[in-house]
Amino acid sequence: MRMPQYMYIKIATALNSQKKAVNGSNILFLGVAYKPNINDSRESPALEIIDITVHKGGKVTYHDPYIPTVKTNEGNEFNSVELSQEIINQADCIVLTTNHKNLDLNLIKSHAKLIVDMRNMIKEVGEKVVKL
Repeated sequence: MRMPQYMYIKIATALNSQKKAVNGSNILFLGVAYKPNINDSRESPALEIIDITVHKGGKVTYHDPYIPTVKTNEGNEFNSVELSQEIINQADCIVLTTNHKNLDLNLIKSHAKLIVDMRNMIKEVGEKVVKL
């Protein structure tokens, strides 16, 4: 199994633990750059995870302060949304895919329903924080 599929399964399992399916869920990806604090999304695993999520019926949005628009390998196009309490509240699941230094982790932790932390950015683990 390739890493993007494994990461998608972590998202699906986390949502299932809250009695939700990927299909129809609002999923916010934080970071599409292939490494922190750069504006290059080439070879970013986030893009393949996004494509799998869209294929499974997830409603995807993303925030990346370095990449205002992105086109995935499957041709899905997205515009970065402003990270706000409202956007966080709307998400059924937040997926931390790039560990940009300027992400407001306190805002995210305070308002997220569910966080899948793929970059070990959040120290706490619990009912609403899932790590790889």
